[in-house]
Amino acid sequence: MPTLFDPVQAGDLQLANRIVMAPLTRNRSPNAIPLPLTATYYEQRATAGLLITEATAISHQAQGYADVPGLYGTEQLDGWKRVTDAVHAKGGKIVVQLWHVGRISHTDLQPDGGKPVAPSAITAKSKTVLIKDGVASFVETSEPRALDLSELPGIVHTYAAAARNAVETAGFDGVEVHGANGYLLDQFLKRGSNQRTDDYGGSIENRARLLLETTRAIADAIGGGKTGIRLSPVTPANDAHDEDPQPLFEYVVKQLAPLHLAYVHIIEGATGGPREIADRPFDYDALKTAYREAGGKGAWMVNNGYDKAMAETAVNEGDDLVAFGRPFIANPDLVRRLREGAALNPLDKATLYGGGAKGYTDYPTLD
Repeated sequence: MPTLFDPVQAGDLQLANRIVMAPLTRNRSPNAIPLPLTATYYEQRATAGLLITEATAISHQAQGYADVPGLYGTEQLDGWKRVTDAVHAKGGKIVVQLWHVGRISHTDLQPDGGKPVAPSAITAKSKTVLIKDGVASFVETSEPRALDLSELPGIVHTYAAAARNAVETAGFDGVEVHGANGYLLDQFLKRGSNQRTDDYGGSIENRARLLLETTRAIADAIGGGKTGIRLSPVTPANDAHDEDPQPLFEYVVKQLAPLHLAYVHIIEGATGGPREIADRPFDYDALKTAYREAGGKGAWMVNNGYDKAMAETAVNEGDDLVAFGRPFIANPDLVRRLREGAALNPLDKATLYGGGAKGYTDYPTLD
């Protein structure tokens, strides 16, 4: 039986253990540029088998929250290169999460104060983060506009270009496509946010088209073995919902199988919330079976509310990787603490979003 602490192969990525640091937005990149402090933050956590960065905007239009990092400018790529160099110097592996927020944005964050973009012009019942005078505040998202059919190839190209820049310029070991949590690709997948009547709306095949085109383009650009994807079949995050997610997501993973991805990252239940949602039942074992039976060989990563005992059970029962989110914020040495059964540091929720070193790089380790 494999354990959490055994090595594993995820596509082209040879990982030292099966513990993954999940993507965690921290809002500490003014002008979308990762700071030297960001390199320290990730370096401290490099004992994870894999680090997945905080969600990172592929373009200015893709940005939805204040002070989140980007991948579309030279200074941003230089900032990330400092991060990857620091992680690699500690023997770690790191991928960047590619993000387009779609309608989960605000006009203050968009180019020239324009409307955010979406599959359909439906305002999300959600909030985003603005930072003014150093103070973060949650505000309602702005009304979006529906993307024109002619704009979609450009978005696919931007994703692929960001992936290529991430690997070839910024030095990442790979990328994760953010297809979850009610952001753009997930907005296209789900009927609650996609009411299009063209080739990108209506049927399952049409609603999945943009996510699949994007992932194929990225795999073509950098190789499937360096490409992961994150999916959240039933999370209500950011007003995401679909009345029949099982066939939708089984179709998606079957289509992803031939791409020979590094991994498929599944959020079970509500992101950061209940693992079971009464009115949104979902069979995750059936989803994994659909992927495997279609020939999918990428590592299967599970996420949401795992502790050590649950993670050990998941690995024993055939899951390849387990992602931990907030425990990694407060515990840079989480891998060691899990291995030794040590107590975890408490999380300072007041410092989660924005700020400096406090609550970011100053959590104590066992050393």
